[in-house]
Amino acid sequence: MTCLLTFITLSVLAYSKTTGNLLFHWQEELIHTGTRYFIAAGVVFFLFYVVLRKVMLPRKVQQAFPKMKDYRRDIFYSAISMCIFATIGVITFTILRPYTNMYDDIDKYGKVYYYFTFIWMFFLHDAYFYWTHRVMHHPKIFKHVHLIHHKSTNPSPWTAYAFHPLEAVMEALIVTVIAFTLPVHPTAVMIYMLFQIGYNVYGHLGFEIMPKNMNRHWLGKWFNTSVAHNMHHKYFVKNYGLWTTLWDRMMGTMHVKYDEMYEKTTNGSSETPVITPNPQELIPAEINCIGT
Repeated sequence: MTCLLTFITLSVLAYSKTTGNLLFHWQEELIHTGTRYFIAAGVVFFLFYVVLRKVMLPRKVQQAFPKMKDYRRDIFYSAISMCIFATIGVITFTILRPYTNMYDDIDKYGKVYYYFTFIWMFFLHDAYFYWTHRVMHHPKIFKHVHLIHHKSTNPSPWTAYAFHPLEAVMEALIVTVIAFTLPVHPTAVMIYMLFQIGYNVYGHLGFEIMPKNMNRHWLGKWFNTSVAHNMHHKYFVKNYGLWTTLWDRMMGTMHVKYDEMYEKTTNGSSETPVITPNPQELIPAEINCIGT
């Protein structure tokens, strides 16, 4: 892990000798990424785990709370992920910028198209995440890479960026995919990234803040919830989606107990905590590859 980080950082620094300002761009990217993470995760954690802890307890998906060591581990791996995110950001938006489909003048394609790119990024990222997430659950990959994220069997806002370095690279490459597909304006990507960290923190919140019966609403049922992703962390299988449940429903990977768990949680009667097996013990018997 340390070797990978050192290699990535030295590669950027080496290239910066010829371009002059890549190190500055990397630091800038790191500050932006870190600020988004610590503000979003920190503020939400303080509100739900300190200020509103007792008030929101009936809406806690798992009634138990993570331990301090879980918070420390998540923040540690998130810090590593942010360094990697900054590196991929510099490679995409600075080194490879001339070869991407990014444009600077909003009027070039008009405001209607500009707003359309948010919808396009939303669904592109949703599909990208679902399928890369399924790959991460292949037994040979899971135990070496994705297991780091799943050590948080009862996630908190700090879990949002807690990835193994290789998984962090995979997560970050969505910005490269975006930049090399349809034309997109840099400000649109920036705004989308704000949405991304906000919803990511909500997905790992550990509390359900969405309204009752949303899971059965004709539109609401298609949006992913904190309950859905919490169940994925707890059971290690099913509910692989990011923003929506579209792919899970199409591919038959929605957890059969999702509706029941959502209703219990939003009615203030979430299940009593059970002892979750150590993730290492679930390999390869219960952590199945694509198709589970």
